[in-house]
Amino acid sequence: MIRIPLWFLAWPRWSKQVTVLLLDAFLCALTLWAALALRQEAWVPWSKTLELLTLVSMLLALPLFIVFGLYRAIFRYAGLVAFVAMGQALAIYAVLFAGWVMWVGLPGIPRSVGLIQPLLLLMAVGGSRACVRAWLGGVRRKARQPLVGDRVLIYGAGSVGRQLAIALEHSADLRVVGFLDDDVSLHGHVLNGVRIAGFPDLPRLIASERVSLVLMAIPSASRVRRNQILECLRLYKLKVRTLPGLEDLARGRVDASLLRELDVTDLLGRDQVPPHQDLMAKNIAGKVVMVTGAGGSIGSELCRQIVRLGPEVLLLVELTEFALYSVHQELERLVMESAPSDVILVPLLANVRDAVRIGEIMSTWKPHTVYHAAAYKHVPLVEHNPAEGVKNNLHGTWITALQATLHGVSDFVLVSTDKAVRPTNIMGASKRLAEMVLQALAEVMVERRGKTCFSMVRFGNVLGSSGSVVPLFRRQIDEGGPITLTDARITRYFMTIPEAAQLVIQAGAMATGGDVYVLDMGESVKIMDLARRMVDLSGLSVKDAENPDGDIEIRVTGLRPGEKLYEELLIGDNPLPTSHSRILKAHEDFLPWDVLQTKLAKLNELLDLNNVPQIRRVLKEVVPGYQPDGDVVDWVWMENERHVSN
Repeated sequence: MIRIPLWFLAWPRWSKQVTVLLLDAFLCALTLWAALALRQEAWVPWSKTLELLTLVSMLLALPLFIVFGLYRAIFRYAGLVAFVAMGQALAIYAVLFAGWVMWVGLPGIPRSVGLIQPLLLLMAVGGSRACVRAWLGGVRRKARQPLVGDRVLIYGAGSVGRQLAIALEHSADLRVVGFLDDDVSLHGHVLNGVRIAGFPDLPRLIASERVSLVLMAIPSASRVRRNQILECLRLYKLKVRTLPGLEDLARGRVDASLLRELDVTDLLGRDQVPPHQDLMAKNIAGKVVMVTGAGGSIGSELCRQIVRLGPEVLLLVELTEFALYSVHQELERLVMESAPSDVILVPLLANVRDAVRIGEIMSTWKPHTVYHAAAYKHVPLVEHNPAEGVKNNLHGTWITALQATLHGVSDFVLVSTDKAVRPTNIMGASKRLAEMVLQALAEVMVERRGKTCFSMVRFGNVLGSSGSVVPLFRRQIDEGGPITLTDARITRYFMTIPEAAQLVIQAGAMATGGDVYVLDMGESVKIMDLARRMVDLSGLSVKDAENPDGDIEIRVTGLRPGEKLYEELLIGDNPLPTSHSRILKAHEDFLPWDVLQTKLAKLNELLDLNNVPQIRRVLKEVVPGYQPDGDVVDWVWMENERHVSN
């Protein structure tokens, strides 16, 4: 049975079209003869009159079928659109053919044949297409689908689930064997030839259908609900993949290629709050905006958000050539496709520690708003290169802020970090000191009636950034393990990069001067639990003392230099609410500018000498709560000490 259809499918397309056209011509003759037999209630012999009617039927029907594209459709994939086109063609044919029969009035041919034959032709042509679709499509699927392919349940029997099932009908790797849905009224019904079931039926379906994969087709569900579903699915050791959210499906395209592995955004139980558009546009729309660190994780997302808000000019300031090239190319595509087309993008190679270069840029374009995202953020690397970390994070902020005051920048927003709170590492201490510089400068601005409004926005880990644990864990799972974890007790706050960037923009628009804003990151996540969930939802099991035959081992390697078990967002207590539910305002103590300058001058001398122990001592004096954890691990310092000891 399979050999003939596959041989037919291998024909050239034109030969298949000619074959189908000849079939339709035959159906015109057959249905005309059948219509006359039905009308006469007896079989009638073939005659010259029937030949004439058949010729008229073919001359009317076949050109209409060609015009309406019936021979362009691929029958085994033909769907509702193809059948609607066929119905439209046959409706026009029925009017023309019935009119011709009634107008001419052939002898021996009842006029009612002009009404009966189009109905029979509709059933014959439609039935032939349906049979071909079911037969050839089924044969192709059986021929292509391997016996070892994943047998799939689709979670969600709505429109997205239906479209996904259709997209998977011709997949060589995935075979849909059922739907799961929360709607009890749908249970027991059949959709696309497979049954809709509820969660209580899942164990039976897994056993009877050998299900190995669940596809989440519920893009409109809240993150809380998705998290609940994933927790239930974890118990069955099934692989889980998901479709993008509603924003990604806005164009109505549901495709199997959009299926992706779960990431931590699917595992977090918090939904994003829609941005306040007035705050988003306040410091950006129609203005010159500058972003430092424009090629980084946060800097590049800030640029994407800013471009959509329609600035006059966006200055992309970045030290790394390739990062600047990449973000500029991406933003140019974004401007052409969706953003206001009159946005001017200016890619600028610059080091934020270079006062002359930064001053040159600001004096040329006179930016209204500066988002300062340039920083070294990788805790262990900064701990091994402490002087460079302090110079970049502290001096880069200090120099850029001073140039902003000299060139009339209205709003200066520092992208800060939760690691600035009671830091145990150089990176966190340098970021807190950068905050203190801006707080002190803001006080000076008030005293001298300066123009620049300084603010800081502090938040935790962002998903998908360089160094994020999620892609690392995913790669380690794909490689068969082990997953490496620094400590079983470690916890972190997480937020998506787009949400963090939107909140930075909105917080900066609220600022009045010297404000420290803290983003509500939700509940902290235990990284060990995150690793276990990622293993479970990959259809695998954790290999440990309780399950020595498991698939993926989680190996604890020990805390890295400067790494904390948990992060905080506030130094003081009682943060104040703002007009945005996810943005809080903190009250943080700082040193006056004249006192701070003296401390900074002393620190600068030590930085030039790379005297790391003394650098840490001065940071302890200046930064509240800084408690260095462990010995000095600066590579240069340790190598020099080794030579001295030898």
